[in-house]
Amino acid sequence: MSLASFQDLLDAAHRQPDPQRLLFVFARVDLPENATDDQRQRHAQREGGTLSPSLCVDKTPAEVANFEALVVESETTGQPWDIVFVGSMGGRAGVAPNSDEAAQPLRFMVNAINNGRVSDFAAFDRNGEVLQFG
Repeated sequence: MSLASFQDLLDAAHRQPDPQRLLFVFARVDLPENATDDQRQRHAQREGGTLSPSLCVDKTPAEVANFEALVVESETTGQPWDIVFVGSMGGRAGVAPNSDEAAQPLRFMVNAINNGRVSDFAAFDRNGEVLQFG
């Protein structure tokens, strides 16, 4: 599915036949240790760096009014972030997964991001712009 906005993601979650739980991993884009001049230049142009997950949360689509509300809520944690990765879990028999069931998939997302495997997740910058990774 191609997303043009965060609202597209919320709308798609609401349209699923079974209730969903959205999984959010907020990450910082940092310079690698011992960065080269080229890496520093690319980082300054927001084109490179390493991803460091800094915050995880799970929510039902109904608990997320819009992207702006998600940003405001994330700011209350004091954890800086540059990109939010989003995955989802489908429920069963009309029941959405609960937060306990989301813990392991969130750990999987963090591990995948740490290993550079981000293409399976929707990604948005702090302005809510959709990000594509090659």
